[in-house]
Amino acid sequence: MEPASALSGAVHAAMSYLGSSAPQNMAKDTQFQPLTGVCEFLNALHVYTEEARQGVTRFVEANHFCSHQSKTVRQCLIYDSNSKDARLIGVEYMIPKRVYETLPDEEKSLWHSHEFEVKSGMLVLPKPSYVTQDEWELAERQAMKEVVGLYGKTWHFWQIDRGDELPLGYPKLMGSLTDHIQVDLDLALAERDMKFGVNYKDKAKSRETIACPGVHPLADSWWQKT
Repeated sequence: MEPASALSGAVHAAMSYLGSSAPQNMAKDTQFQPLTGVCEFLNALHVYTEEARQGVTRFVEANHFCSHQSKTVRQCLIYDSNSKDARLIGVEYMIPKRVYETLPDEEKSLWHSHEFEVKSGMLVLPKPSYVTQDEWELAERQAMKEVVGLYGKTWHFWQIDRGDELPLGYPKLMGSLTDHIQVDLDLALAERDMKFGVNYKDKAKSRETIACPGVHPLADSWWQKT
């Protein structure tokens, strides 16, 4: 996985809009460096793994604001929206397959793949207003070529979908969808697609030629029948 600095000029320029939009005084203050490193905004759905093991798909919208901690690790803050008063509901770490394969088998079972997220059109990079549609489509496609082979480990602390006013109880391990039969994407993504002006079906069609490296058999363990 390439660090943000290694991305092509056009893609890096497009993806860095979050960092560049931070208040200037914050960007210059070394105390805020972990936040000014955020350079990607991803939107997708996360599922609760406990319910998934029982054949129930309980999901929540996840807005990822990601930075590159190293050449092989992305770390993302997960919010319930991209608004000013958004609630911080979780975190996700992403690693490439070659790193995932070095993990103990028990650890592998806690991580999820991104192949379906990318190929179904569920995962998107919402377009910033000052970038043209063509420029952003190119940037997003390049990002998807990379993300399709990553593995993520996600914990949510705040179960906003059940109406909690505070983050209660223990963190919940979250996963992703791996098949269309698990949820009706037309319903699940209708509001999201309208909000960001995208269509997941169009995204899926445009990504048909993106190569998939294959999913490790121990990933997405909550969907596997025992």
